Amino acid sequence: MTTLADVSLNHVVQIDEMTLENELKHRLQDLGMVVGSKIAVVNHSGDNGIILLHNTRLALSQSLLKKIFVKELTEDQQTWVSLDQLSVGEQGVIVNVHGSGSIKRRLMDMGLTKGTPIKIVKLAPLGDPIELRVRGYELSLRKSESEMVIVSKEVE
Repeated sequence: MTTLADVSLNHVVQIDEMTLENELKHRLQDLGMVVGSKIAVVNHSGDNGIILLHNTRLALSQSLLKKIFVKELTEDQQTWVSLDQLSVGEQGVIVNVHGSGSIKRRLMDMGLTKGTPIKIVKLAPLGDPIELRVRGYELSLRKSESEMVIVSKEVE
């Protein structure tokens, strides 16, 4: 069986089994980490793996990641990436908007909400800002803002 520690970055999988002590298992379940949940490892920081689960980023140690068994999704393979990692012409669907307070609110007010299709139209010569098409209009975002938007990249 595959563990969460073995999954490549940004690859979406489904939790199959968690072999953890009861107290820790209940704590993770309270955060929404239950069998059947979609989850992705989005980064590594030191000895921790940063995972994306629903609307939350969690840092879990490698020893914990090795105790969480996952399986491939039955639907088409999905990849979650931040918006700034897409190239011109690529498209996807917004999975989540991170950030806090006024920044998150402003991004959502501009139409960047869960389930919205987007397409990268242009990149400035140095890659900042990014121009994208969302809800029928063109929108330019700074790279720092686009890092907060997680999308499910369309696999061709």
